[in-house]
Amino acid sequence: MELSLSPSAKKRRSNTLFREFIRRLLRNKLGVAGLIVLALIILIAIISPYIIPFDYAIQNYDNTLRFPNKTHWFGTDNFGRDIFSRVLYGSRYTMFIGFVVVTISAAVGTFLGFMAAYYRKVDNLIMRFIDILIGVPNMCLCLSLISAMGVNIRNLIIALCISFTPTFVRVMRATVLTIKDQEYIEASRCIGASNARIMLKHILPNGIAPLIVQYTLSMVSAILMSASLSFIGLGVQPPTPEWGLMISAGRAYLNNQWYMCVLPGLAIVITTFALNLLGDGLRDALDPRLKQ
Repeated sequence: MELSLSPSAKKRRSNTLFREFIRRLLRNKLGVAGLIVLALIILIAIISPYIIPFDYAIQNYDNTLRFPNKTHWFGTDNFGRDIFSRVLYGSRYTMFIGFVVVTISAAVGTFLGFMAAYYRKVDNLIMRFIDILIGVPNMCLCLSLISAMGVNIRNLIIALCISFTPTFVRVMRATVLTIKDQEYIEASRCIGASNARIMLKHILPNGIAPLIVQYTLSMVSAILMSASLSFIGLGVQPPTPEWGLMISAGRAYLNNQWYMCVLPGLAIVITTFALNLLGDGLRDALDPRLKQ
């Protein structure tokens, strides 16, 4: 049926489906709340260099370990640096790492998932390699890769990409296997459509929903994993104000200056919670079984 539609009819249908998706997403109050919070965090990450009240790297030994007050809303650390400024600026690194890691993982995983599902000759080779990666716990895999390559942001991103790609491969492979035998795909083959056109014009648009949901949920894991690696010294390095690194620096003062750990940790909790709410909202909005 889709092949007989005119370009204008296809465009109207796409607009209708998009409006229906937006309407269903807006009905999910928690999903909208997660979207708003996430949008605010991204906005803060973008404009943080212009709104932070103090330079995040300037040390002031006459103003160390001050509790939150009117001048320093989140207090100061053991070097006299303003924690509020460091938390705001640290959102840039946390969101950048999460976005880059998940985007690269999704792109590579989508490609490999397509190849495995659409070209059965390479399916066994790809999936056995993916099974090997999945068999190694993510943290152990990242620790091994970073230890071998060296400690810096680039190697952190590479290790996390290798760790998160297998999930996207499996999601996309399962989606393509479900779609590729549908009647409209067979009709496209009968009229001479190329494999590339079938994959890009028919399979990918109809299989994008689980990929979008997996993208938001993987962002949560990527942020937590990068913060964990920074916490143990294998991620972002000082004096960069990354949230996991800030928690690690404040653990020595946890008994008396608890705010040094709690406030960066609260930033991680809020970000991951917002992503989880948005992921649940997208899942409900894109699930065809919930249309009634």
